[in-house]
Parts: sequence; structure tokens; C-alpha cells
Amino acid sequence: MTDIIKKTEDFVFQLFKKELPNTFLYHNFTHTKRVLKSTKEIIENSNISTEQSTILQLAALLHDTGYTKTREGHEEESVKIATEFLNEHQVDQNIIDAVNDCIMATKFKDAPQNELAKIIRDADASHFGKSYFNEASEFLRKELELQEVRTYSPSEWLEENIDVLSQRHQFYTDYALKSWQTQKEDNLADLIQTKKKEKKRHQKEKMKAELKAKAKDDSPERAIQSFYRTALRNHINLSDIADTKANILLSVNAIIISLMLSTLFAKFDNPANQFLITPTIILMLSSIASMILSIIATRPNITSGEFTKEDVENRKVNLTFFGNFHKMKLEDFEWAINELLKDKDYVYSSLTKDLYFLGKVLDRKYRILRVTYTVFMIGMIVSVCAFAISFKFTPHAKLEEVLKPENTSFNSIQPTTIDASENFYV
Repeated sequence: MTDIIKKTEDFVFQLFKKELPNTFLYHNFTHTKRVLKSTKEIIENSNISTEQSTILQLAALLHDTGYTKTREGHEEESVKIATEFLNEHQVDQNIIDAVNDCIMATKFKDAPQNELAKIIRDADASHFGKSYFNEASEFLRKELELQEVRTYSPSEWLEENIDVLSQRHQFYTDYALKSWQTQKEDNLADLIQTKKKEKKRHQKEKMKAELKAKAKDDSPERAIQSFYRTALRNHINLSDIADTKANILLSVNAIIISLMLSTLFAKFDNPANQFLITPTIILMLSSIASMILSIIATRPNITSGEFTKEDVENRKVNLTFFGNFHKMKLEDFEWAINELLKDKDYVYSSLTKDLYFLGKVLDRKYRILRVTYTVFMIGMIVSVCAFAISFKFTPHAKLEEVLKPENTSFNSIQPTTIDASENFYV
């Protein structure tokens, strides 16, 4: 009997090697050896005869040989191959029939009818109660995919395995129930835990997708917010630029006026310097006008700083501008802000008003600044021309006296001896 088992093993190995397609990643000789090992494991822990042991081992070796012919109905093909091979080796017909019965008992959908059928069924499905279950299961999934039987996604295959282990499979022999059932339950628990993790992951991905979709739907809203933010920032920057320009004009004209007061006005007590009065006055007036206009451009307006509840309820007050609430009590202002934030349209309306009135302020500032620079420019040109004309029509002798270095001294004035014909002193 041992001899026929060895010959059968060699036969199956050569048969699979020559005729079994490479797409059989699970139902191959490795699986056959595992089934044979599990069969021997049950046999060693069961009370069966030597002949029954031989039948089971032969069935374990030959039960998947039909895959070399077809996938559907491979059990029937395995019976044909087993019958032909065993007859060639003159195995008793009763053993052949028993082997064929065991092969047919491996059909997963049928319940085993006798002890031998229970043993071969448990051995064929022993991987459910083994630590290598996940590895074997993945090989079976890939086999079904490569042979275009069915393509399972990881989540679908997880559901399929949970269904098989929890509903459609059971061990029949006492040994399998004692030795493999615990590992099977652990494998099932791992599958369920994996399913829970997958469910959580899918929920997170779904939430991310929903948030992404929501963000996409809210993109006009974000664009609106970006518009207001950019427009208000630009208006504030332009206001700062206008104030800087006004400050420059104030500083320059203040320096000009200081120089005129300390230099030119000191010369007016001399009648000979009267020709400087007109251009000096022109320069002084243009500088004063420029300073006044610069101050007007930067001068803030005073607002009431108060509002009523009716103003808020009727959306008549712009709470984004401090001038509308600086005199209000804190609790009234907080209430008004809460009312504002409840209404998105009111918020946008307030921002629009703030943007509009900032634009009006900018328009006023830049118009006054334009006039200021024009006045300053014209004043400088006219003053320079006036000084040039005054110097041109001033007698040469008088001009030399005016331009003498001592005449520009602010610390001392020394008397000078002059010709009797001269009628002025420096």
C-alpha cells in the first residue's frame, strides 16, 4: 500500500508539471501536498483501518488532478484520471470506488455522508484552520482573477472569506474541531477586525471626499472672500501711499519756509533788497498752499460713532468701520456683531460698503494730492522765474553787494566803508 501511495504522488507531480497551467496558483501540487499532510494528521488521530488510510491518502493526492482538464466539473475528471491510474496499477476495485467517493466528497456544496468523506473534506479545507490561511486565500483570489473566473477587489474578497468562514464552512471530524477550529475562529476574527479597519478607512476617505467636494462647491465663496481681502488690502496700501506723499510735501515745504524765514526775510530791512520781496512772497505762498492742501488730504473726518438696534436690524449700519461704533457700549457692539455674523449677506454688504467708502476717501485724497503737487510745482517754477527776473533787472553793483559772503552771515554784520556816492550799506 505504501508503494502505491508513492507512485501516485510521483504521478500527480509529473501530471501537474506537464499539464497544469501556470495560472493555477492555489490548486497546484503545493496544495495537494498540504491536503495530504492534513489527511495524515487526521488519520494519526482517528481510529481507522490501514485500508481506509490508504484510500484517504490516494484521494488526497488525486482529488485535484481534474484541473488539468477543466475547472468546472474537475471532480468528475479527477475520478476518471484516478480510475485509469489505479486500474493500471491493479488496485482493488473496492479501493478505487472508495477513492472516487472521497474525491466527489470534496465538492464544497455537498455535505459529507460518511467518516472518510468527513476526513477528506476537513483535510481539503484545512487551510481555514491554519496560520497560513491569508497566504493561501490570496493565492486563490489571484488564481480566479488570472483565469478570468471572477475578479475580486480586496474588500469584496474580505467579505467573501468572512461569509465562507462564518456561514458556509464547518469542520466535521473531532480532530479538526479540536485542533483547527480555534485557529479558524482566530482567522475569522482577524478578517472581521480588518473589515472594521477598512470600514473606518473608507469612512475617512468618504469624509475627505465630501470635504473636498464641499470645498469645491464653496470655491465661489472662497473666491468672494479672496476678492474682499485683496481689494481691502490694496485700498489700505493706497491710503498709506497717499499719506506718505502728503507727509513728504509737508516736510519739504516746512524746510523751504524755515529757510526763507531765516535767510531771505532777514534781508528785507535793507531797502536795496526790496527786489527779493516779490519772488519770496510767491515761494512762501506756494509752500503754504502746499502745506495746507497736504493737511487737508490727511485730515480725518469725525463721525457720530453711534448706531441703534433698528439700524442693525435694517442693515443700515456698517460695523466694519470703527467710526460707526466707537461711542457704543461693549455689550451693544457685541450684540450687533453677533447679528451681523448670523447673516452672510449682511457681512458681504458691510464689506462692500467699507470697500466703497474707502474708495471714496482714496478718491478725495488723491484728488487733493494731485492739486497739491500741481500747486507746489507751479509755485516752484514761478518762484524761480521771479527770482531770475528780479536778479536780471537789479543793478549790477547792487547785485554784487547782495551776493557778498558777509551778507549771508546770520551771526554778525560788520560796517563797511563805502564810497560817498553809494547810498546803501550791507
